[in-house]
Amino acid sequence: MERWRGRVAVVTGASAGIGAAIAYQLQDAGMDVVALARRSEKIPEAVDLARKDAEGRGRVQAQAEGKGRGKLHCLKCDVTSEEDILAAFSWVKANTAGVDVLVNNAGCTGNTGLTETNTAEWKRILDLNVLGLSICTREAIQQMKARGVDDGHIVHISSIAAHVNPFVPQFSMYFASKHAVRVLTEGLRKELVAAKSKIRVTEISPGLVKSDITKDLILDQAMIWSRPHLQPEDVADTVVYALGVPPHVQIHEVILRPLGEGE
Repeated sequence: MERWRGRVAVVTGASAGIGAAIAYQLQDAGMDVVALARRSEKIPEAVDLARKDAEGRGRVQAQAEGKGRGKLHCLKCDVTSEEDILAAFSWVKANTAGVDVLVNNAGCTGNTGLTETNTAEWKRILDLNVLGLSICTREAIQQMKARGVDDGHIVHISSIAAHVNPFVPQFSMYFASKHAVRVLTEGLRKELVAAKSKIRVTEISPGLVKSDITKDLILDQAMIWSRPHLQPEDVADTVVYALGVPPHVQIHEVILRPLGEGE
């Protein structure tokens, strides 16, 4: 990770859970992190809490001797709003050296079956999980190209739902959105290859992760967390690993499952 020290990472959905864990790990690795969320005022506390929670579970990320953390910039951005995304990337261009790494973490789930769900709920899923991710990706790559950055990295935080058929039928639109992310990841890789670009792309697909993303589901929360699950720092570790491999190596797709997960 030393080659990323002092460079800029944009992380979406950074006000809780996986996004906050990714933000703290990249910051601890010496990157300047631009953390985006609708609730931007919650980001600093969420990042500190993610760090402390991980340390409490024995997951301490060592910093290089004599080298401290990078900066943490917190920006308000609703990833379902193209206007917000464009404003955020304009801020990055004007106030930092420019984006080198984008982690598309913002996402949502929901009870999104095809027989009774209203259209607004489907649109919420697709606007955030697919269109927002795509707009952020486009803006990051265009900014990289304009600066002559040819070793950048795009990371999509997807889901095990990208690799299986719906095991809860009422979530079918959510599963469809994550299958779309998988297709978009491969399409982006091939676009970059065709352009002879050395920008890398990685999709990380975790199983159940302990976060608040399930709070809107009509499921028994105690039942959910009695099952095997990952912690947010497990996903963040994988982001750091994908960034840290030699430049000629591309970790294109990773599936993370908690040991004992049955689906």
